[in-house]
Amino acid sequence: MSTSAPSPAARLRGLRPDWLSDPRVWRTEVLAGLVVALALIPEAISFSIIAGVDPAIGLFASFTMAVTISVVGGRRAMISAATGAVALVIAPLNREHGFGYLIAAVILAGVFQIVLGVLGVAKLMRFVPRSVMVGFVNALAILIFMAQVPEMHGVPWPVYPLIIAGLALLVLFPKVTKVIPAPLVSIVTLTLITVAAGIAVPTVGDKGDLPSSLPHPGLPDVPFTTDTLTTVAPYAFAMALVGLMESLMTAKLVDDITDTRSNKTRESIGQGIANIVTGFLGGMGGCAMIGQTMINVRVSGARTRLSTFLAGSFLMVLCIVFGPVVSHIPMAALVAVMVMVCFATFDWHSIAPRTLRRMPAGEITVMVLTVAVVVATHNLAIGVVAGTITAMVIFANRVARLADVTAVTDPDGATVVYAVSGELFFASSNDLVGRFDYAADPDKVVIDLTDAHVWDASSVAALDAIEAKYAQRGKSVEIIGLNKPSARIHESLSGELTAGH
Repeated sequence: MSTSAPSPAARLRGLRPDWLSDPRVWRTEVLAGLVVALALIPEAISFSIIAGVDPAIGLFASFTMAVTISVVGGRRAMISAATGAVALVIAPLNREHGFGYLIAAVILAGVFQIVLGVLGVAKLMRFVPRSVMVGFVNALAILIFMAQVPEMHGVPWPVYPLIIAGLALLVLFPKVTKVIPAPLVSIVTLTLITVAAGIAVPTVGDKGDLPSSLPHPGLPDVPFTTDTLTTVAPYAFAMALVGLMESLMTAKLVDDITDTRSNKTRESIGQGIANIVTGFLGGMGGCAMIGQTMINVRVSGARTRLSTFLAGSFLMVLCIVFGPVVSHIPMAALVAVMVMVCFATFDWHSIAPRTLRRMPAGEITVMVLTVAVVVATHNLAIGVVAGTITAMVIFANRVARLADVTAVTDPDGATVVYAVSGELFFASSNDLVGRFDYAADPDKVVIDLTDAHVWDASSVAALDAIEAKYAQRGKSVEIIGLNKPSARIHESLSGELTAGH
């Protein structure tokens, strides 16, 4: 029975993105992009202040990063824009050498990210254990909340009931309908209340002036010399690493939330392209924004590249066309949205008493350490590295304890067989040498490695040391039972690791 091939029109429909064929998806993506754009404005301005540049620079960066990454990125619906982590890295360069050097660093950081992406740095994400990921998520929620605290301190008293009202809308409105995102309803409602009632509270306009035109392309105003390169390169490389770390961790988080996979290598290269574009357009650079991504994906339900593209596009439209209106949005409305994001992001199950009772102590230690380092340094990348290294040390220590040595002497007393089991590597092999009775053993010693695996040079060196100690006493050693990989590494390294070789 034959089936007819699909028509060209049918094949074309299959290639169309969801938002072109489903009006509900279109509505969700458009409204999500608008909500994220509104939330980006005060964040971008705040990060500009951290970097020591004009607010327009941060807003330009958020626009160009979001629009570019929506096309070249590897994780749909993830938001990239100006971030605090990047601002902290490049702020000293701007302060000590000027804005031109900052732009040069952003462009060079993009180049570094492309190179790292091509070299496969994204594959390192497999070494990030779940306990670090949970700590990363919880630390993120804490940092987002901490960022809102200044907006609730030393402010007029009406701010507090406005925040409470905003939270109530965010919780209750989805029970009525999910057609319109609750964050958008909350922002619009609180803005109308404050403007109509003439309530004097901090607004978006208080954060800084919004740009009135689109960014213009240009080259960084720096001398193109090796001195400039050596000055800029360390900051650019640090920015590249921090940006990739946060972007890849955020992509992994969105993967888990949406039950879909992303192309981490494409995302790494895409971040580099986005930073290069941003640098040539005079922006301060950036990476994935975790808080805004959570608004887009978890709160608003966006799932496609359209929401990311529109978040950047709406940002510029809101600033250039509707600047006076946007300036009247009360900060309390945005604070309420971000607080709700905190509660939605935090993994409450991870700190439930029942979970903690069942969780291994090492896993809890890694999770707590990751949170503590991130909160102390305000740098997610440092916390992830510290947590991952700690997890590796705990794992190595745990596996090293599984190595065991059992001795069996033949009835005639002429031979002793040592059965070694477990994984032999640097952590376990250091104790291996002390598990043998060199003085009392008979003249023939057999070391059976059938149930063991030799992983590294440390293990081979330990076996060589054991043979040498027996040889000093005139005793012979025979090693048996090596599997093929273990035999290969033993043959290539045995006798070559001592002084004189």
